[in-house]
Amino acid sequence: MNTYTLTINGLTRELPIIPINEQLSIASFVILGDTELVCHVAPLLADKLPEVDYIVTAEAKGIPLIHELTKVLGMKHYILARKSVKAYMENPLIHQVNSITTDSEQLLCLDGKDSALLKGKKVAIIDDVISTGESILALEELVMQAGATVEAKAAILAEGDASERDDIIFLERLPVF
Repeated sequence: MNTYTLTINGLTRELPIIPINEQLSIASFVILGDTELVCHVAPLLADKLPEVDYIVTAEAKGIPLIHELTKVLGMKHYILARKSVKAYMENPLIHQVNSITTDSEQLLCLDGKDSALLKGKKVAIIDDVISTGESILALEELVMQAGATVEAKAAILAEGDASERDDIIFLERLPVF
Protein backbone atom coordinates (compact mmCIF):
# COMPACT_ATOMS: atom_id res chain seq x y z
CA MET A 1 0.00 0.00 0.00
CA ASN A 2 1.25 3.47 -0.86
CA THR A 3 1.59 5.93 1.99
CA TYR A 4 2.24 9.62 2.49
CA THR A 5 4.52 10.82 5.29
CA LEU A 6 2.93 13.71 7.18
CA THR A 7 4.94 15.73 9.70
CA ILE A 8 3.33 18.34 11.94
CA ASN A 9 5.84 20.26 14.05
CA GLY A 10 8.05 17.22 14.55
CA LEU A 11 5.31 14.58 14.92
CA THR A 12 5.17 12.12 12.01
CA ARG A 13 2.40 9.86 10.75
CA GLU A 14 2.33 7.49 7.76
CA LEU A 15 -1.03 7.98 6.03
CA PRO A 16 -2.40 5.32 3.69
CA ILE A 17 -3.30 6.65 0.24
CA ILE A 18 -6.83 5.57 -0.65
CA PRO A 19 -8.83 6.06 -3.87
CA ILE A 20 -11.91 8.28 -3.73
CA ASN A 21 -12.71 7.71 -7.41
CA GLU A 22 -10.81 6.84 -10.61
CA GLN A 23 -9.19 10.29 -10.82
CA LEU A 24 -8.61 11.11 -7.15
CA SER A 25 -6.87 9.51 -4.18
CA ILE A 26 -6.30 11.04 -0.77
CA ALA A 27 -4.02 10.40 2.18
CA SER A 28 -6.36 9.09 4.86
CA PHE A 29 -5.95 11.24 7.98
CA VAL A 30 -7.92 9.89 10.95
CA ILE A 31 -7.41 11.51 14.34
CA LEU A 32 -9.91 9.34 16.21
CA GLY A 33 -7.99 7.31 18.76
CA ASP A 34 -4.70 9.18 18.21
CA THR A 35 -4.36 10.94 21.57
CA GLU A 36 -0.73 11.84 20.95
CA LEU A 37 -1.56 13.65 17.71
CA VAL A 38 -4.60 15.49 19.12
CA CYS A 39 -2.65 16.67 22.19
CA HIS A 40 0.26 17.70 19.95
CA VAL A 41 -1.75 19.81 17.49
CA ALA A 42 -4.29 21.45 19.84
CA PRO A 43 -1.85 24.00 21.32
CA LEU A 44 -0.43 24.72 17.86
CA LEU A 45 -3.90 25.48 16.51
CA ALA A 46 -4.86 27.42 19.66
CA ASP A 47 -1.92 29.77 19.07
CA LYS A 48 -3.28 30.66 15.63
CA LEU A 49 -6.90 31.35 16.63
CA PRO A 50 -8.34 34.77 17.40
CA GLU A 51 -10.23 35.24 20.64
CA VAL A 52 -13.65 33.56 20.44
CA ASP A 53 -16.52 32.69 22.75
CA TYR A 54 -17.14 29.18 21.42
CA ILE A 55 -15.51 26.48 19.32
CA VAL A 56 -17.82 24.54 16.98
CA THR A 57 -17.29 21.33 15.01
CA ALA A 58 -19.32 18.65 13.27
CA GLU A 59 -19.33 15.11 14.56
CA ALA A 60 -17.36 12.91 14.60
CA LYS A 61 -13.67 13.35 13.79
CA GLY A 62 -13.49 16.92 15.11
CA ILE A 63 -14.73 15.97 18.59
CA PRO A 64 -11.43 14.93 20.20
CA LEU A 65 -9.72 17.94 18.65
CA ILE A 66 -12.15 20.53 20.00
CA HIS A 67 -12.25 18.76 23.35
CA GLU A 68 -8.48 19.20 23.69
CA LEU A 69 -8.54 22.65 22.07
CA THR A 70 -11.08 23.98 24.57
CA LYS A 71 -8.94 22.58 27.42
CA VAL A 72 -5.89 24.41 26.03
CA LEU A 73 -7.91 27.63 25.65
CA GLY A 74 -9.44 27.35 29.15
CA MET A 75 -12.98 27.13 27.79
CA LYS A 76 -15.66 25.23 29.70
CA HIS A 77 -17.93 24.32 26.77
CA TYR A 78 -17.84 23.54 23.07
CA ILE A 79 -20.63 23.18 20.51
CA LEU A 80 -21.17 20.08 18.42
CA ALA A 81 -23.24 19.94 15.23
CA ARG A 82 -24.72 16.44 15.09
CA LYS A 83 -25.31 14.50 11.85
CA SER A 84 -28.91 13.69 12.71
CA VAL A 85 -31.69 15.13 14.83
CA LYS A 86 -31.62 13.52 18.27
CA ALA A 87 -34.65 12.94 20.52
CA TYR A 88 -33.25 15.28 23.18
CA MET A 89 -33.02 18.24 20.78
CA GLU A 90 -35.52 21.04 21.20
CA ASN A 91 -36.03 23.34 18.21
CA PRO A 92 -32.95 22.10 16.34
CA LEU A 93 -31.37 24.12 13.55
CA ILE A 94 -30.77 21.92 10.50
CA HIS A 95 -28.51 22.33 7.45
CA GLN A 96 -27.53 19.92 4.65
CA VAL A 97 -23.95 19.27 3.48
CA ASN A 98 -21.97 17.25 0.94
CA SER A 99 -18.45 16.11 1.81
CA ILE A 100 -15.66 14.57 -0.27
CA THR A 101 -15.44 11.60 2.13
CA THR A 102 -19.14 10.70 2.25
CA ASP A 103 -21.30 9.14 -0.43
CA SER A 104 -24.48 11.11 0.13
CA GLU A 105 -25.84 14.35 1.49
CA GLN A 106 -25.70 14.68 5.27
CA LEU A 107 -27.54 16.75 7.82
CA LEU A 108 -25.91 19.01 10.36
CA CYS A 109 -28.06 19.82 13.39
CA LEU A 110 -27.62 22.14 16.34
CA ASP A 111 -29.64 21.60 19.48
CA GLY A 112 -31.81 24.62 20.22
CA LYS A 113 -29.98 25.12 23.54
CA ASP A 114 -26.66 25.34 21.70
CA SER A 115 -28.00 27.70 19.06
CA ALA A 116 -29.29 29.96 21.86
CA LEU A 117 -25.78 29.97 23.40
CA LEU A 118 -24.30 31.02 20.05
CA LYS A 119 -26.58 34.01 19.47
CA GLY A 120 -24.44 37.16 19.35
CA LYS A 121 -21.22 35.27 20.09
CA LYS A 122 -17.88 34.97 18.26
CA VAL A 123 -17.12 31.47 17.01
CA ALA A 124 -14.23 29.46 15.58
CA ILE A 125 -15.26 26.55 13.36
CA ILE A 126 -12.82 23.65 13.64
CA ASP A 127 -12.35 20.52 11.52
CA ASP A 128 -9.63 17.92 11.16
CA VAL A 129 -9.15 18.51 7.41
CA ILE A 130 -10.50 21.18 5.07
CA SER A 131 -10.68 19.88 1.51
CA THR A 132 -13.51 21.08 -0.70
CA GLY A 133 -14.69 23.42 2.03
CA GLU A 134 -18.28 22.15 1.86
CA SER A 135 -18.35 20.95 5.48
CA ILE A 136 -16.88 24.19 6.80
CA LEU A 137 -19.31 26.23 4.68
CA ALA A 138 -22.28 24.25 5.98
CA LEU A 139 -21.10 24.74 9.56
CA GLU A 140 -20.58 28.44 8.90
CA GLU A 141 -24.12 28.79 7.54
CA LEU A 142 -25.54 26.85 10.50
CA VAL A 143 -23.64 28.98 13.03
CA MET A 144 -24.71 32.21 11.30
CA GLN A 145 -28.30 30.92 11.28
CA ALA A 146 -27.95 30.67 15.07
CA GLY A 147 -26.91 34.35 15.15
CA ALA A 148 -23.17 33.93 15.77
CA THR A 149 -20.25 35.57 13.98
CA VAL A 150 -17.60 33.31 12.50
CA GLU A 151 -14.22 34.74 13.49
CA ALA A 152 -12.12 31.82 12.21
CA LYS A 153 -12.31 28.61 10.20
CA ALA A 154 -9.49 26.26 11.10
CA ALA A 155 -8.22 22.71 10.67
CA ILE A 156 -5.15 20.65 11.28
CA LEU A 157 -4.70 20.13 7.53
CA ALA A 158 -5.69 21.90 4.31
CA GLU A 159 -6.02 19.35 1.52
CA GLY A 160 -5.36 20.03 -2.15
CA ASP A 161 -6.53 23.44 -3.38
CA ALA A 162 -7.79 24.36 0.10
CA SER A 163 -4.19 25.14 1.04
CA GLU A 164 -4.36 28.12 -1.36
CA ARG A 165 -7.29 29.70 0.51
CA ASP A 166 -6.62 32.81 2.56
CA ASP A 167 -9.76 32.54 4.70
CA ILE A 168 -8.75 29.45 6.68
CA ILE A 169 -6.19 28.65 9.36
CA PHE A 170 -4.31 25.35 9.16
CA LEU A 171 -1.10 23.74 10.38
CA GLU A 172 0.04 21.76 7.33
CA ARG A 173 -0.79 21.15 3.68
CA LEU A 174 -1.97 17.71 2.54
CA PRO A 175 -1.61 16.89 -1.15
CA VAL A 176 -4.16 14.98 -3.19
CA PHE A 177 -3.05 12.22 -5.54
